[in-house]
Amino acid sequence: MKILILTHRVPFPQNGGYAIVVCNTIKGLIALGHEVSLVALNAQKYSSSYYEKDELEDKINYSSFKININVSMFDAAVNLFRKKSNNVDRYYDAEFEKLLIRELKKTAYDIIQFEGLFVTPYLASIRKVSKARLIYRSHNIEHQVYERLAHQKTDLLKRWYLRMVARRIKDYELQQLNKFDAIAVFTAEDQKTVLSYGATIPVEIFPVGIDLTRYRPDFKKTEFPSLFFLGSLDWLPNREGIEWFIDNFYKDLTEGDLRVKFYVAGHNIPERFDDYEVMGKIFIQGEVDDAFDFVNSKAIMIVPLLSSGGMRVKIVEGMAMQKCIISTALGAEGINFTNGTNIMIANDRAEFYHAIERCISDEEFCKSVGLNARKLVEQQHDVNKVAKDLVKFYEELSKTDS
Repeated sequence: MKILILTHRVPFPQNGGYAIVVCNTIKGLIALGHEVSLVALNAQKYSSSYYEKDELEDKINYSSFKININVSMFDAAVNLFRKKSNNVDRYYDAEFEKLLIRELKKTAYDIIQFEGLFVTPYLASIRKVSKARLIYRSHNIEHQVYERLAHQKTDLLKRWYLRMVARRIKDYELQQLNKFDAIAVFTAEDQKTVLSYGATIPVEIFPVGIDLTRYRPDFKKTEFPSLFFLGSLDWLPNREGIEWFIDNFYKDLTEGDLRVKFYVAGHNIPERFDDYEVMGKIFIQGEVDDAFDFVNSKAIMIVPLLSSGGMRVKIVEGMAMQKCIISTALGAEGINFTNGTNIMIANDRAEFYHAIERCISDEEFCKSVGLNARKLVEQQHDVNKVAKDLVKFYEELSKTDS
């Protein structure tokens, strides 16, 4: 089959959940013998100044289009009085749409997969010129992210604004539901939500798939005990979660009984996070050169997500690296975990404290949780199996009448 993947950001380098999911999907499809094209919007907000060319680029038909998604203060003010969601509209570019249409007229694709909500503004134009089956892959129920962020805010103005954004995105999301031929989601929770909103097209679950050959745990490199967080902080739920964690555990880590070093690493960490750093106790490292080396060197992964949905790729990756992970139930949503066996679930300060206390005092327990986590990922998140299921889904859709 000829498959076109549309993304709202360039998935190279593979340094975030969205990029990892997209690239692993492409790898799985290529391994099965399918011809894959990738067309990516290259938003200035997300583009890296430099990265080494990814070997995957030579195995696909790849093109990107630069787009400016920055919003001026004037545009933001005007948007307050509009009913449409500027969060989505800013990804629309008329010139890109023309280029995309020319590509679709030139190549007859069997499947076109929209990776997330922010490439859906091109749906109507694509539908007019292509006979391909159109798949929407929901990385998150986007409006839920903002609803949950709003719920956490004590500032009334911020809460009102986030609720307004959530309401507009929800209106847009519901309008798109049945315009595709099918929807792919990562979790049973998201499938249930989409169906409850009136989806009449097929909605199927395909968990996050990863290339297990890339994940090689090495306990000889691991500092025990140690806590770490790894994630992009230009994504609001990550930033909110890690701020909550540090604010709640700052004294425990620096002056109290939790005698363990805490490392924070990831993409786009704001400069103000440097204020959290305490020599020998809390380390704000920013973006690391090699994420695998960083994860191998630390013992216990912290995932304090308070909002969002979908499935957290970093947890699946952490499990593949045999890490003992302490996460909120929301953070681990969609993973078939067993609390205390292959992950530790903590939903408030007291539960996080007791989980950390247990883990830093028992290295063998941490190793057993990590080993069980790896077994779970091998059983349910191997990209080769996920890709086969996805292709079977494509084939079944292709047999149905237009």
